[in-house]
Amino acid sequence: MAKYTRTPPPKSRRKSPLPLFITGAGLIILAVAFSILARPSTNPADTPTQASGSSVVPSPVNYNAPALSLTSLDGQAVALEDYRGQVILVNNWATWCPPCRAEMPELESFFRMHQQDGFTLIGISAGDTQEQVDAFVNDYGVTFPMWLDPTEKAMRAFQTEYLPSSFVIDRDGIVRLAWTGAISLEMLEAHVAPLLFE
Repeated sequence: MAKYTRTPPPKSRRKSPLPLFITGAGLIILAVAFSILARPSTNPADTPTQASGSSVVPSPVNYNAPALSLTSLDGQAVALEDYRGQVILVNNWATWCPPCRAEMPELESFFRMHQQDGFTLIGISAGDTQEQVDAFVNDYGVTFPMWLDPTEKAMRAFQTEYLPSSFVIDRDGIVRLAWTGAISLEMLEAHVAPLLFE
């Protein structure tokens, strides 16, 4: 049996500043990490770009439009090929997406101004129900065609992950412009309208 002995109390000595330094450094690191995590998202679907008056600028692209068939709000089978010979602006959007809602009046205005020029705008709702899209169309006074896409088929066809995302197809079926985020009427006039008169 081991004999129990009490350890004598340590002699008092001057405390090292090292623990305080380590604690302070740790707090600074936590503050920096928190500020990075709290920074606003760069996902266009989370950023209300229209609130600040900003707008995306379309980028020129050049590839064949994908074959895409969906269902219209009135239950009809529809396809991009049905609009061959027109300039088509395809807008992938959703009712829950703030920048999608922000840009909708701009898209509607552009559509009304140019529908007589061989232009159509097709809104493709990603994942919403027919009831949700019907209510949205009524609330926003949308008159351009709306297609339902419950399985996000259009987003896969156009290889995009963000909302809103838009693509302009020329009269020959070539995708000529693409952008992600909310757009202004000014940018639509500057970049899309010229394609109507080629």
